[in-house]
Amino acid sequence: MRLLLFDLDGTLVDRQSAYGGAVADLCRRYGFGLEAEDWLIAELADRASAGDFFRLREAFDLEPSAADLWQEYVDLMAAAVTCRPEVLEGLAHLRAAAWTIGVVTNGAGDIQRAKLAGTGLASLVDGVAASGDLEIRKPDLRLFELAASRCGVSLADGGWMVGDNPAGDVGGGHQAGLRTIWLRGRPWPDGLPSAHHVVDDVTDAIAILLNETE
Repeated sequence: MRLLLFDLDGTLVDRQSAYGGAVADLCRRYGFGLEAEDWLIAELADRASAGDFFRLREAFDLEPSAADLWQEYVDLMAAAVTCRPEVLEGLAHLRAAAWTIGVVTNGAGDIQRAKLAGTGLASLVDGVAASGDLEIRKPDLRLFELAASRCGVSLADGGWMVGDNPAGDVGGGHQAGLRTIWLRGRPWPDGLPSAHHVVDDVTDAIAILLNETE
């Protein structure tokens, strides 16, 4: 069994096309104005947490509880976020080829696991480590160690990390002793070691890894 870790947002699932609609739906349901909607769109652009909704409630003197707003947003995102069928199929092929698959992601555990469940990814993943589990973020080595542990394996045995964030995914993967595949798109920081492979789509990464098994 070989370890294969994936980033979630921007790698396995398309968060960017989902969160704006989820924010708009939330604001319509509660009758929030455009100013509150624009505030949420800006604040949640990179990631979301329950704390964002405490700040929203205070900033706009809203009646609903922050906990209720957060849960509503989690549910809306779980319904809106997508994973392409060819990605799900590729992960199934990897599991059949004896890969141990984990997800290591920056984000609150409840919303990230809701996305995994809503897209059908949960049944294809052996373990998940979200930054909210330990209040740390990639590239912190401890998050990669937690992901490996939850997959029932050790980083000492090596493996791969696939993601779109140069510092968090590729840099973090290198620090964890993993080989890396980068989904190009974000600017590459000066001084960061190169990824072992660079691809345009996660399905290309899956194909490379399936060839590793042959």
